[in-house]
Amino acid sequence: MQLALATWQEVEDYLRTSNGVIVPIGSTEQHGPNGLIGTDHLCAEVVAKGVGDAIGCAVAPTLAYGMSQHHLAFKGSATLRPSTLMLVVRDVVQSLAVHGFQRFFFINGHGGNVATVTAAFDEIYAAKSLGDPVEQVRCRMTFWSGGPRCKKVAEELYGGVNGSHATAAEVSLAQYYQPQAIKHAQMSPKVAPPSSQFFEAADYRARYPDGRIGSDPSLSSPEHGKRLYDAAIEDMVEAYRTFLAY
Repeated sequence: MQLALATWQEVEDYLRTSNGVIVPIGSTEQHGPNGLIGTDHLCAEVVAKGVGDAIGCAVAPTLAYGMSQHHLAFKGSATLRPSTLMLVVRDVVQSLAVHGFQRFFFINGHGGNVATVTAAFDEIYAAKSLGDPVEQVRCRMTFWSGGPRCKKVAEELYGGVNGSHATAAEVSLAQYYQPQAIKHAQMSPKVAPPSSQFFEAADYRARYPDGRIGSDPSLSSPEHGKRLYDAAIEDMVEAYRTFLAY
C-alpha cells in the first residue's frame, strides 16, 4: 500500500494489523555519462513499491534528496546538508509514529546517506531515552542492492566492473524502471578509476572527471535491471519481515 495513493481511512485500517512501513530514500545527483540524475531514489523507489505490491506493506513517499555535497561540481546535482537530512528523517519518522507506525524500514539507494541517516536514528532513540512520549520506534536502513540474491546477480553480470558509483547494476535497474529515459554514451576510459578517498565537490570531480567510480555502466540494460529487481524484491521482503519480527 503506497501511502501517497491511500486515504487516511485506509491507513487507519492498515494500522489495526501492522505497524511497519517502508521508506525509500535516495538522492538527486549525477550518475555518469548514461546514468540518470534520479538513479538513487528511482532504484530505492521501484524496489520499495515492489515489496509493497508483493506483501501488502505500507510504503511511504520517496525521500528523493540525500547527502550529496560531493557531487555538486556536476550540473543538476542537489544536496541536503547532513543537519537538514537528519531533521527530515526525524520529522518523517516522528510524524508517522504519532499515528502508530513503529517499525521504519528504509530502503536506501545512496551511500552518502549512511552516516547521516544513522545519526538521525540515534537522535530519535536519544529523544525516547530522554523521555519523549512518542511510541517506541525501531529504524533500520539497508541498500536495495545489499542482499545475497542481488549481489549474486550483479557479480554474475558485471564481475569486478560494477563499481561503487554510477554502477552498472543501478543504471540497469533505473533503465528497467524508466525505459523511456534510457541514455547511451561512450565511456572513456571504459572502466572508471577505482574508489579512493575524496572530500568536497571539486576534489571529487578532479578524481572522477565523468562522475563514475570503478564502473562500466555501458554494460547496463533493462533486461539486467529486471533480473536485479526480482532478486532485490526477494532480498528486501526477507529483510523486512525479519526486521518486523526483531
